[in-house]
Amino acid sequence: MHIGKTLISERRIRRRVRELGAQITSSYLNQDLTLIGVLNGSVCFMADLMREISLPVEVIFIRLSSYEGTWPGEISAGTDFNFDVAGRHVLIVEDIVDTGSTVKFIETKLSDLGATTVEICTLLDKPSLRVHQTRIRYIGFQIPDEFVVGYGLDYDGLYRNLRHVAILEE
Repeated sequence: MHIGKTLISERRIRRRVRELGAQITSSYLNQDLTLIGVLNGSVCFMADLMREISLPVEVIFIRLSSYEGTWPGEISAGTDFNFDVAGRHVLIVEDIVDTGSTVKFIETKLSDLGATTVEICTLLDKPSLRVHQTRIRYIGFQIPDEFVVGYGLDYDGLYRNLRHVAILEE
């Protein structure tokens, strides 16, 4: 496997993250907002996004996994959901939503914990693979059915450090 064509440049990512931060700020004025980042893929996006949100936010990271290599699989939780989100507005921050299984799993857990609202913000949306329909309120970029790496996304732990998003080729 090797890095192929750049799908989204660093410049485009930065510009879009600023826009998303402004939209989120506007949507949650005078409300308690908790950002929940899904490790490990959301780290780059979450770090940049939270700095573009101009209001106080609580930040929580959770670890879930649904990939083995390049194929979606069963969701496994590496984190206990033992934090308090009751009465808070929660924004799930994901690197990519494809099948929708992971965000559906998290949405259900957070609703059960008493969150006032649970919304989703994703850097990348791949609707062609969607199995679980879920409303994504904030989308960075919609992408085709390609396996991508960079800006937090990996292939077996590699390529997260790229500043752009690229297609992974065999």
